[in-house]
Amino acid sequence: MAASSLINLGTKIVAVGRNYVAHAKELGNAVPKEPVLFLKPTTSYLQNGGTIEVPHPLESLDHEVELAVVIGKKARDVPHATAMDHVAGYALALDMTAREIQSSAKASGLPWTVAKGQDTFTPISSMLPKAAVEDPQNLELWLKVDNELKQKGSTKDMIFKIPFLISHISSLMTLLEGDVILTGTPEGVGPVKVGQRISAGITGFTDVQFNVQRRPKLID
Repeated sequence: MAASSLINLGTKIVAVGRNYVAHAKELGNAVPKEPVLFLKPTTSYLQNGGTIEVPHPLESLDHEVELAVVIGKKARDVPHATAMDHVAGYALALDMTAREIQSSAKASGLPWTVAKGQDTFTPISSMLPKAAVEDPQNLELWLKVDNELKQKGSTKDMIFKIPFLISHISSLMTLLEGDVILTGTPEGVGPVKVGQRISAGITGFTDVQFNVQRRPKLID
């Protein structure tokens, strides 16, 4: 499935926070006992080769490389044993984060939407068909900023594995064809500044590249 089709088909992005122990610890968070979930709008998608926009007055955004699971058919109250039957495929995605905004929201007990859901904050690759990925729990994810390696980790280190996530999320909200689950990021998250370039990938399967520029200011 091309990224354009994926972007137009899905109704929501369900993101999983703190799903790698090392990442939870690097941000000073407790390791969760159940999945930490938040939603991102599909308007935050950005196709490969696009430009990530840093909103004014921020100088940078944090990069978080993630395996995206693409849902292939409606899932509601799905048992763990049959959860993978609802997967259409996988993609490489970035959960771009305005960390200053998120930190302020967390301190005030407020939602993370503004920090996570702005336009261009979910860059994503085309979909890899399910049949092309023998073991989604043994994939190497990587991300570079200006060709310097910043993140490298394996999906085998997820705290909550893909079947559990699908079953758990579908017990809370119905997943529809084209919906995406962002499964969390390994350690090494950090800032990317205006003028820099991100490259990222799933080793042996796909890679993406994005420029980072400042979002044009709204002129009244």
